[in-house]
Amino acid sequence: MLMSERESFKITISEGCGEIVEKKSRFIANVFPVETQQQAEEKIAEISKKYWDARHNCYAYVIGVNGENTKCSDNGEPSGTAGKPILEVINGAGLTNTLVIVTRYFGGVLLGTGGLVRAYTQSAQAGIANCQVGEKVLSQKLTLKVGYNMINNVQYYLSQNEISIADSRYEADVQFDICVRDADRQRICDGLVQKCEGQIEIVEGDKGYYIL
Repeated sequence: MLMSERESFKITISEGCGEIVEKKSRFIANVFPVETQQQAEEKIAEISKKYWDARHNCYAYVIGVNGENTKCSDNGEPSGTAGKPILEVINGAGLTNTLVIVTRYFGGVLLGTGGLVRAYTQSAQAGIANCQVGEKVLSQKLTLKVGYNMINNVQYYLSQNEISIADSRYEADVQFDICVRDADRQRICDGLVQKCEGQIEIVEGDKGYYIL
């Protein structure tokens, strides 16, 4: 399998926010799903404007099927104490297409490098914990064309294999749109042909990464 065609990867599919307080400093982590570097930079600018009075707005993001686009920033904190720990939390969770921005309101007490690393790590973890995480799987879209006498056969087979019907059309024949894991495509197609006694046409659509 090509590196660009890994079977699946995890993403955040909702925004989330978490907050911790460490020695009177507030650490507010905002997490966003992002598809491009431009989206990430726009969110960073948006949060920096929202929390304009904060001491620091540190961040990290990972974008791409294989995490090809990665960036982190300490935004004025001592080198390696903020952006890198945030990035390690994203990578540790196995996530991509994810941006985490941690805003710090200084509480007047210095935390030291170890304390900063712990605080940024814990706040990033808290933000991600409040997100919905999904998995995009390398999949094949299929359109199933059958006669009305085969509707029950198709629906039963798909139900048994836990495959959802994305759309259905009832015309001269019946058409069901489904999406299956690329690794399962041949098995599913063979099973449908057998279940419908050969009375089925299967048309392949787009192949890509989808949330099943």
